[in-house]
Amino acid sequence: MENLKERLIERFFRYVKIDTQSDVESASAPSTEKQKNFGRLLVQELKNLGLENAEMDEFGVVYINLVSNSTKSCIPKIMFCSHMDTSPDCSGENVRPIIHENYQGQDLILPDDCSQIIRMAEHPDLKHQLGNDIITASGTTLLGADNKSGITAIMTALEYFKGNPEIKHGDIKILFTPDEEVGRGTENVDLNRLGADFGYTVDGETLGSIENETFSADGVEIRIHGVSAHPGFAKGKMQNALKIGAEIIAQLPKEILSPETTENKEGFIHPTDIQGNVEFCKLSFIIRDFDESGLLAKENLLKEVVESVLTEYDNSSFEFIVNEQYRNMKVVLDKYPQVTENAIEAIKRAGIEPKLQSIRGGTDGSRLSFMGLPCPNIFAGEHAFHSKLEWVSVQDMLKAAEVIVNLAIIYEEKA
Repeated sequence: MENLKERLIERFFRYVKIDTQSDVESASAPSTEKQKNFGRLLVQELKNLGLENAEMDEFGVVYINLVSNSTKSCIPKIMFCSHMDTSPDCSGENVRPIIHENYQGQDLILPDDCSQIIRMAEHPDLKHQLGNDIITASGTTLLGADNKSGITAIMTALEYFKGNPEIKHGDIKILFTPDEEVGRGTENVDLNRLGADFGYTVDGETLGSIENETFSADGVEIRIHGVSAHPGFAKGKMQNALKIGAEIIAQLPKEILSPETTENKEGFIHPTDIQGNVEFCKLSFIIRDFDESGLLAKENLLKEVVESVLTEYDNSSFEFIVNEQYRNMKVVLDKYPQVTENAIEAIKRAGIEPKLQSIRGGTDGSRLSFMGLPCPNIFAGEHAFHSKLEWVSVQDMLKAAEVIVNLAIIYEEKA
């Protein structure tokens, strides 16, 4: 795999320079048309590799099938998935990637904004990167390693297979999705068209990590209907919906149940948006917990806070709307232990210590698992995602590609 290092770097640089930010406010599919620009580029690259069946559908979903070269007929069809979009949380326009070769533990000062500094003390995984090549953005944008490092690893693995036809494998399905960052990555995926038995998202962080558990997630929208009046004559009449909304947020627990105070298996209630005026205010929340009962408990707590605040406003009312987002994929994956076990073996064959862990978030694999395609998450090497301090190791991406190859070999061997 080492002889593909320079091509991997060139490929990753080319990918991150394409702006593919998704848009949470858009109702189109994909949410931004520019994601299709990347999809078209990938399809052409795949065809250049000899994968003539690479296609992008009208929703921006890219499907690829690397046909089996084994004489065995009962090999499970495995899929590898990464998403093409980058987060709306930080600009992804005009990304300027920079490679810091032979990293020796120094602070990485990003040149286009010298206040953006990647320090080992704040990014402990850098301790394991001494001697490696680190790629960052230049300080004014995110990098896009989430998840273009995963796409790079998958494309590198496909190139390796095409260049080494003696390596036996079954059918390998590839899925590149838009809009994962806005929770819609699998919305238009056609599993029949994909035709896979088991899958792996390549969208994880630390080298060697495999994640078979995610948060369960809901979104909550609270709509406050207040009472408007002329501010000069509002005494005893006005009930300001914006103030009611702000009071609800202020009443939330401050020492517990928030992203900034939780870790490990602790869930949270997180306000993400407030908008409105005197008469109407809309609050948006995301609720997270590894257990559905914990999810429900947090939603009930939030509703109790709203009800308590509204008791002081007799002429105002509220709507409390819960939208399911995704569920903990471990519920599905526990029924197919071989999927996780094979990934652990593939990581070991790459000379890496496997790290089985949970994700304080979700992946396309969460939804794919509940759609009928069991799908844990394996590392792609991305770190500090959704920020200007995002970074990735070239060597970690190469190892991710090696694990993908190993997985295909393992499924063929065990068939």
